Amino acid sequence: MSKTKVAIIGSGNIGTDLMIKVMQTAQHVEMGALVGIDPDSDGLARARDLGVPTTHEGVDGLIALPGFDEIDIVFDATSAKAHVVNAERLRPLGKRLIDLTPAAIGPYVIPAVNIDEHLDAPNLNMVTCGGQATIPIVAAISRVVPVEYAEIVASISSKSAGPGTRANIDEFTETTSGAITAVGGAKRGKAIIILNPAEPPLMMRDTVFALVHAPDPAVHDEIRASVEKMVADVAAYVPGYQLVQKVQIAEVPADQPVETLLVDGAERPTHQVSVFLQVTGAGHYLPAYAGNLDIMTSAGLQVAERIAAAKESAL
Repeated sequence: MSKTKVAIIGSGNIGTDLMIKVMQTAQHVEMGALVGIDPDSDGLARARDLGVPTTHEGVDGLIALPGFDEIDIVFDATSAKAHVVNAERLRPLGKRLIDLTPAAIGPYVIPAVNIDEHLDAPNLNMVTCGGQATIPIVAAISRVVPVEYAEIVASISSKSAGPGTRANIDEFTETTSGAITAVGGAKRGKAIIILNPAEPPLMMRDTVFALVHAPDPAVHDEIRASVEKMVADVAAYVPGYQLVQKVQIAEVPADQPVETLLVDGAERPTHQVSVFLQVTGAGHYLPAYAGNLDIMTSAGLQVAERIAAAKESAL
């Protein structure tokens, strides 16, 4: 049975890493085209060397390619603003879009949490790198006990943050915060990103803080087990994803003013759950410290694989 053809818009670090992942690891999809706007980009050069059809004329160049009709899924690895334009051009043409920008035109998708709910959506948004790393943890806690407030801190190497990432910082925080509640299940959420300039570059580190009402110690064990199960689920498609220490659950002091973090009428939380994660890149195209980009391409490919597998099973 033939594989589903995909195109990638964006020949920078994310698009090129995704292309190599498709070619080296995918079971249900194959490359149909790599699209850029710089004819001299390393990504387009690599694609040509690998025999992948290319264009440096953006989405219009993609539509004009001879094999465009055979492409079913299009990844967008550009920017939030560019995706709005690209989506508008491709929407009438019946292509499934997997959005790796924070544009959030379509539903938020975290493969380990809610992919089954959105397999038929025409445009799927992959949230952000910080969202892919931390929202599964918020969801893991939420399936045991209500999360009154969740805060995530994504610390990435400044060296791994290209122009697209830097241009989308505001969208990053807004999109991630929205997905913490919409997908993670927290009643209120906040996202913070840190670009760490340390040399040598540090691996991506992510921290999740969640406020919960869980006075029963037995519930604490359930939370820890749920988080560990979720980490294993994410690591199944992002091998470098791991806990860096045991899940910490501490009592919230009676004099700690947490009310400003909660929605009106919320029950005062009794405990804070703290989860510390690290994401090491697989090294397909990007260095190991660029785990923030690797988790995005890995999650995006996982979604495409699931869509293509569902299509195959329906035939």
